Amino acid sequence: MTETVEVDYISPRHLAGGGDPAWITVPLHRACGWRYDHEPLMPRVVLTSLNKRAVLRLEPTVEGQWWALHHTSGEGQPDWYASFGARTPVELIAGFMDALTDPTPSEKGPSDPFEPLRRQSWGTAPGAPGLVSADGTAFVQRLGNEDDPGAWFATTTLQTNRPVWQARFGEHTPHRLISAFTTALADPQSVWRTNSPLGLPTLDPKVISRHTVTAPKALVPAALVDRVTTLAARPPAPTVEPNPPGPPAPRASRRH
Repeated sequence: MTETVEVDYISPRHLAGGGDPAWITVPLHRACGWRYDHEPLMPRVVLTSLNKRAVLRLEPTVEGQWWALHHTSGEGQPDWYASFGARTPVELIAGFMDALTDPTPSEKGPSDPFEPLRRQSWGTAPGAPGLVSADGTAFVQRLGNEDDPGAWFATTTLQTNRPVWQARFGEHTPHRLISAFTTALADPQSVWRTNSPLGLPTLDPKVISRHTVTAPKALVPAALVDRVTTLAARPPAPTVEPNPPGPPAPRASRRH
């Protein structure tokens, strides 16, 4: 007899709970080659990119952000960071991390992180610069002004402004990566969860939609395997051929 599991499809996705951290950590290691460190007695995961410029930490804390990425740019470029609260859906973090690890990043995506939100009819928030979702539970803003732009924040709240999660992006975080996050955030497609009542910030049917189906238990780990396979199959970055050496410089003649 085939074992089954109940799978809940949740929308809006920003209220679906954090999900399985393996959706992020396993592909980074298996598909992208990031090295992992751990301490056996510490509930912490540290992943470092191959070029050692990016370090992702997953560390459960009572307060603060569970996910923290620090990127050292080098070559005279400013360093930057991104962090995500515990209940930030892994699908949104995956949008950001997949764009970061893309061997051949496309420049065709939106350069303005607000653009994916406008496409899904997010509106202006009264009394605050930024955009808010149609249900009023998610808000994205950038601090500062045009002359002195600051950090980006994406915040999800429930009634009485009770915070659910927050994502933060430093002022120098590449816009294409923030746009990948806001694209995933604005995506109207639901996301799936198992044992969702344990992780959902609310069960209020007026706030979220929850559709339950019964599926073979093997489909749950298979989805992660498919994700790893898809990311590993991305074309590698083009190899830059070194310029061929030029002809030797003429030697000066010597007079006797």
